Amino acid sequence: MAEGAGSGPRLSELLAAGRRLWEEVENGEEPSSGAPGVQEKVRQGLEALQRAAAMVAQLELFSENEDVEEIASADLKYLLVPALLGALTLKQVDLSKRLQHLESARSHFWRFLQLCSSYGLGSFSLPPGSPPAEEGAGSPGPSGPAAAQASLVAMASNRQAKIQRYKQKKELENRLASMRSCVESGQADEDQIREFHILQIQRWINTSLEEIESIDQEIIILRSRGAAKQSPAPAHGTARQVRAPMKPFILTRDAAQAKVFGAGYPSLPTVTVDDWYEQRRRQGVMPGQSLPQRAPAGITDEELQKQQQEKKEEEDDEETLQKARNWDDWKDTHPRGYGNRQNTG
Repeated sequence: MAEGAGSGPRLSELLAAGRRLWEEVENGEEPSSGAPGVQEKVRQGLEALQRAAAMVAQLELFSENEDVEEIASADLKYLLVPALLGALTLKQVDLSKRLQHLESARSHFWRFLQLCSSYGLGSFSLPPGSPPAEEGAGSPGPSGPAAAQASLVAMASNRQAKIQRYKQKKELENRLASMRSCVESGQADEDQIREFHILQIQRWINTSLEEIESIDQEIIILRSRGAAKQSPAPAHGTARQVRAPMKPFILTRDAAQAKVFGAGYPSLPTVTVDDWYEQRRRQGVMPGQSLPQRAPAGITDEELQKQQQEKKEEEDDEETLQKARNWDDWKDTHPRGYGNRQNTG
């Protein structure tokens, strides 16, 4: 990247530096969003590739009116300059300029695909020159069974194209890996060098098509999000009053709740019913007998009767003991179900 005395770096050096920096960013373990060193490599790579693109335009190496056979084998690699520019542009992480970076990267990829299409390098359909507008903007599209059928056909063809591109990508990577060592060592002849550069161009064609598809989807999302933020708030008749935040409070089941809501009736009890009855008995208003004991909560009448029966038996009540003996004698001579013979056939 350092310029020599009286002259700058050559075009091949700029391209090699830009490609090397892109490979370091792409294959590095550090995330591009959290490492300042990675972003510095992105900046240096973009600077080198932009200078390379300016030199390619100045030298007029490529023209849409030529055939691929008219390009020198050593110049084929410079077709990759716009593709590498688009790839490095996507590595920038400034969120405030994300939409601008996406549009710039898309234009670089599209310029590369346009050159490849004009030279007949690869069989593909050139995507639109500008990203799609927001969904829902403009006139509504057709609807109905015909539109649904057309949408299904488009989805199926798009899926088939992705599968085909994936297979081609794997095949191209295998062929490039087998030829790379021979070309980089300088042992390859001109035909092998030309084939190697054309294979690289075809691999970047598949990458550019995938990147443009992904960029278009992200641009739609960012534009719709920006439109939602810029939409004015609904107008109201009166200005909204700013209220002070409410302090949190806790309601308990006794003291705090009674302080907030009240007891619900005017008088609060001060003594129990038994204490009140005892006071009235001492005053001579009530008869001199205690209130019947209440059964503890959760005890049924049957259990209460059983407890009273056991208590009488423990006190050796003659009448209770006699009833118990008679009942035991009757059960000895009358088995369970005795006398229940109705409807037995």
